[in-house]
Amino acid sequence: MPIAEFVTVDVFTTERFAGNPLAVIPDARGLTATQMQKIAAEFGYAESTFVLPPENPENSARVRIFTPTMEIPFAGHPNVGTAFVLGRQAELFGRPVGERLRFEEIAGLVDITLLREADTVTGATIRAPRPLELGDEVPTELIAGCASIEAAHVRISGHKPVIASVGLPFAIAELENLDALAAARPNITVFHEAAARHPRPEGDFSLFVYVRNTENPWHIRARMFAPLDNVIEDPATGSASAALSAFLATQAPEVDANVQITIEQGVEMGRRSLIELDVAKTGGIVTDVRITGRCISVMRGAIDC
Repeated sequence: MPIAEFVTVDVFTTERFAGNPLAVIPDARGLTATQMQKIAAEFGYAESTFVLPPENPENSARVRIFTPTMEIPFAGHPNVGTAFVLGRQAELFGRPVGERLRFEEIAGLVDITLLREADTVTGATIRAPRPLELGDEVPTELIAGCASIEAAHVRISGHKPVIASVGLPFAIAELENLDALAAARPNITVFHEAAARHPRPEGDFSLFVYVRNTENPWHIRARMFAPLDNVIEDPATGSASAALSAFLATQAPEVDANVQITIEQGVEMGRRSLIELDVAKTGGIVTDVRITGRCISVMRGAIDC
């Protein structure tokens, strides 16, 4: 019976049992896609990753990302956590691990810089693999129904709810205040309606709601719900944070800017996460989004496959 070793880490935190948990299979050779999907469902985390040799030897690895229900093209916390795990190894498929990694993923190539304190890897910075893409606007009433709040609590003075992506699409919507954010509860019936009205090939409808700090608008509190993907709530969502940050930077009046954004997520779940983002904007267009997070190891073991 084949055995696959695994490591679990908490991502976007320096505190064990906070942040967003991730399962990493550092050597997934010999596993089928069906087995990968079953393992991801068994862990039950928002995502699990499976590391394979790269198709192009100039890259570091091929990384496949699975939610409990499907494979997805890109996500933030799986890349940060996987880089953290691989960066602590001496070798990766027979080659030394350097300061930079490049992952082959369905969404494209993901460039990564490891974070170190002294000689210890503590996290990673990744670059979003695609430029900002905007999809449909989503009716305010549909957002409110998904979140089980009144439509008046969805703020539209800054922007209307919209689908945004830098590799994985999310519906993003600003809420009126922290009380409205805390009151949000996913309504799976309305999520089914939203998925039917706004279908996407990468998975079912996912909602990222946020509140901006009035004194510091680049400090944001957020929550993410994806109940149709068996993720009732996600404590940290790097891909949604990157899409939101790129969108907000695009809306900012400055034509050229380098914006630093902090997104705090998972507070209502008791798993506080901090996601740091750097957005570069040139000529009114966002040209680069970097996602930074710290990590801490939690468990390791083996799976009988």
